[in-house]
Amino acid sequence: MKSNLHTIPPIDPVALGMGEPTPAWTARGTVAYQRISIALFLAGFATFSLLYCVQPLLPAFSSEFGIGAAQSSLALSLSTGLLAFSILCAGALSERAGRRGLMFASMTLAAVFNLVAAAAPSWHAILLARALEGFSLGGVPAVAMAYLAEEIHPNGLGLSMGLYVGGTAFGGMAGRVGMSIIAEYFSWRVAMTMIGVIDIAAAIAFVLLLPQSKNFVRTATFNGRQHMRSWGRHLSHPRLPIVFAIGCLVMGIFVTIYNYASFRLIAPPFNLTTTETGLIFSAYVFGIVASSWAGALADRLGRGPVLAAGSIIITLGLVLTLSHSLIAVITGIVVMTIGFFTAHSVASGWVGRMAQGAKGHASSLYLLAYYLGSSILGSAGGWFWQKHGWTSVIEFTCVLVAMSLGLSLVLWRKPVHFQPAST
Repeated sequence: MKSNLHTIPPIDPVALGMGEPTPAWTARGTVAYQRISIALFLAGFATFSLLYCVQPLLPAFSSEFGIGAAQSSLALSLSTGLLAFSILCAGALSERAGRRGLMFASMTLAAVFNLVAAAAPSWHAILLARALEGFSLGGVPAVAMAYLAEEIHPNGLGLSMGLYVGGTAFGGMAGRVGMSIIAEYFSWRVAMTMIGVIDIAAAIAFVLLLPQSKNFVRTATFNGRQHMRSWGRHLSHPRLPIVFAIGCLVMGIFVTIYNYASFRLIAPPFNLTTTETGLIFSAYVFGIVASSWAGALADRLGRGPVLAAGSIIITLGLVLTLSHSLIAVITGIVVMTIGFFTAHSVASGWVGRMAQGAKGHASSLYLLAYYLGSSILGSAGGWFWQKHGWTSVIEFTCVLVAMSLGLSLVLWRKPVHFQPAST
C-alpha cells in the first residue's frame, strides 16, 4: 500500500534565480498532517488542563485557607502571569534549542510541579508551586504556534491552529469538570495529583507523535540584540499589535466569567454543588467545535469578519448570564465560550500569517498579551465581584468586549497578508 506521508513538493526558486527555496510544507490530509494535529492537540490539552485545573477549586481554597475570592484566584493568576513572561524566554530559547524537545520538557516539568502543588502543606507553598508550574509551561504555547506556522501549508494553517486551540478547550474542560467531580468525592489534592499523572502520559504521547521540524533553522548562538530586534519589528507592525490586544481582551473576559461564575452558582438562588457547577464547564465542548470551525472558515472567508463575529457572540453570552434563570445562565456561558474560542482561534492563526520571519517571537508576543489578560484582567474581575457583585462583573467584561470588537473591525477594514484557501 502506498504511504500517505508526504509534503507538497517545493519549487526551488534558487534554481530559477528567484531567491530562497520554498519551504517543504506539510499538506492538509496527509499522515504527517494528522500526526502533527494530534500531537499539538495533546500539547493544548496538557497546557490548559494543568493551567486551569484550579479554577473550579477556588471556592474550596477560600473555605479551607480562609481567604477571599480575589485571593483564591492567585492560584490561577500567578500561573498565567509567570507563563506570560516565560513565553518570551521560551520563544527565544526555541530558536536555538529547537521546538519539539522544548515543548516536551515544558509539559513534563509543569506536570511535576502540579504534583508538588497537590502535596503542598500551606497556601503559600501552593502558590509557589503554581507559579513555577506556570513558568515551566511557557515552552509550549508560543513554540506550538511557531511550529505550526513553519510546518503547515498556509491553506491548512487555519484548521491545524483551530485543532490546537480545540485541544486547549478539551484540556480546559477536562481539567475543570474532572477536578470538580473528583474533589467533591475525594479531595482537591487527589484531583490535582490525577491531572499531573495524566499530563505526564500526554507529554510522552506528544513526543512520540510529533515529527521533527523540516523548515526550522536553528540559530548558532544566543543573540539578545537580535531577539530584541525581532520583538521590536513585530511590535512596529501596522496590524500585529492589534491582534495581540484582542488576545489580551478576549482572554480577560473568558477567565473572569469562568473564575467567578462558580462563586455565583454555589450561592443563592442557585445553590449548586461543586460537581454541578463543574459540569457547567462542559461548555468547553462547544469551544472545541467552534475553534476548528472558525479556523477553517477563516481560511475561506477571511479572518476579519470571523474575528468580529466572535466578539459579537461573546456579548450575547454575557447578557444572558445576567438572568436569574439557571438555564439562561448556562446558555450564556455556552454562547460566551463559543465566541471566545472563535475569536482566539482566528487571532492566533492570524499571527502566523502576518509575521514575516521570526514567527516564534510573534507568537510569544501574542501569548504574552493573552496570558497577561488572564492574569491581570481575571484578577480585576475578582475585585468587581467582591465589591459589586455579578452585574458589575458583566459591565466590566462588556467594556472589554466592546474594545475587542472595535479592534476587530479595524482589522476587517484593512486586512494584511490574507489569501483565501483554494476550494
